[in-house]
Amino acid sequence: MTDARETATEAAPAPVPLLDPREGIPPVTASPEALADIVAAFATGTGPVAVDAERASGYRYGQRAYLVQLRRAGAGTALIDPVGCPDLSSLGAALNGTEWVLHAATQDLPCLEETGMRPARLFDTELAGRLAGFARVGLGAMVESVLGYTLEKGHSAVDWSTRPLPEPWLRYATLDVELLVDLRDALEEELAAQGKLDWALQEFAAIAAAPAPPPRVDPWRRTSGMHKVRRRRQIGVVRDLWLLRDRIARERDVSPGRVLTDAAIVAAALELPPNSHALAALPGFGHRMGRRQLDQWQAAIDHVRALPERELPQPGPAYTGPPPPRAWADKDPAAAARLSAARAAVSALAEELNLPQENLITPDTVRRLCWDPPSEASDASVAQILTGLGARAWQVEQVTPLLTAALAVQAPAG
Repeated sequence: MTDARETATEAAPAPVPLLDPREGIPPVTASPEALADIVAAFATGTGPVAVDAERASGYRYGQRAYLVQLRRAGAGTALIDPVGCPDLSSLGAALNGTEWVLHAATQDLPCLEETGMRPARLFDTELAGRLAGFARVGLGAMVESVLGYTLEKGHSAVDWSTRPLPEPWLRYATLDVELLVDLRDALEEELAAQGKLDWALQEFAAIAAAPAPPPRVDPWRRTSGMHKVRRRRQIGVVRDLWLLRDRIARERDVSPGRVLTDAAIVAAALELPPNSHALAALPGFGHRMGRRQLDQWQAAIDHVRALPERELPQPGPAYTGPPPPRAWADKDPAAAARLSAARAAVSALAEELNLPQENLITPDTVRRLCWDPPSEASDASVAQILTGLGARAWQVEQVTPLLTAALAVQAPAG
């Protein structure tokens, strides 16, 4: 079996910097008329289409796309401004049935779907790299190790909502799709050589068919540093400050972290300051914050302070899954023994197959199976549970025998 990690590190010529697109930087498409020309060109192109999107994470509210890049044989490269052309459904329709090539598809698909574009088929070069056993799967690392070129990645975290977009940024965006189809073809060959191509195709099909995730319940509970907040009234402060921050950020169209940091929210919750003067002394509420801003944060804190106990949030959200593994030895020693055996077996098989454990089978799936196993553990019953938990056919085939054996492990006596 080919080891992609060894292949990537074999003696090879020094990588060649990729500085300029083959056909130059295309003009940014920002009008319905220009978009119609792009749609016509890509509809008559051939082969897979490379697709990428740039967001303004950390600058703007939400995860909308501020630039969409495409490249296809016979059509060349297109740069589309979703601000000027917010509805790209005509382009999505023109590409219906065409395989899309994306890097880390799950990051870009939600913002592309907001524009009316969603692929029926895709090839994810990052996921392909993981399955092939590459240690570094960022686009730059993959292009360098597989194709022998280096990409400049200096503009990945810039504010893509800037208008007009600077030429160096547009060059970077154009180059991001320049070699994506070439990378796809090389990875397909590598996966086929390793006997993993069908596994990858199953993974890609699952991504393409996956429904949009439901909205998170109580997203404020994901505030960084939340683990420090224990008391219900303090938790209520986190909730109300988070919701107020989110409303302000949405109205201003700025990243919530630019309105108020998570660290500031947690500090206010822990201290429960009695007035805006005390609030101003806390980290994140310093002298640069105006009186009006301090008053609105303090009003939210005072509101929580006045709430009756019954209206305060509970310490943790409702959770129906197994408890944290560290508690298993006390709660259910037999389940702890099953999980230990299952983890060891999955780790060994992942090493043998030269791919990450989480791509072989998700840790959550293993935990759920070991915590609540079938009454009679057999390959058939285990496979049924794995399939019900979302495992793909190739995963079920690989891990079912070893997980069935792990379920038979007994807790140590005493």
